[in-house]
Amino acid sequence: MTKKELIDHCLTYPAVFEDYPFTETIAVMKHSENKKLFALIDFMNDRLYITLKCDPIKADFLRSIFKDVIAGYHMNKVHWNTVYVNGDVPTAELHDMIQRSYDLVKPKVKKKKSTLAKINTKEGH
Repeated sequence: MTKKELIDHCLTYPAVFEDYPFTETIAVMKHSENKKLFALIDFMNDRLYITLKCDPIKADFLRSIFKDVIAGYHMNKVHWNTVYVNGDVPTAELHDMIQRSYDLVKPKVKKKKSTLAKINTKEGH
């Protein structure tokens, strides 16, 4: 998989854009509604990597089963993993990791109060 293919895959998610706020080489994939990043893509030691947000328990688990998943490079080590691409992580698993990262940063849908709750509030119940 190439850097362009990784970026293109990330761009398939709704309301995502590519940004370069740090350097002209580090692609930062962000959600356009809240501007939160969910992936950083670049090269380190001539290896393509992607850094992704992850649930802490899942992050530890992934690090324990894949040698190419490490604690997030230059990120919070609890909530971020760096994955060396084209290593021991299958493409389907990598795509799942990207999806989970995207889901963790996308804006939360605000729940509307139910009609009954609104009526009870108005009546003082």
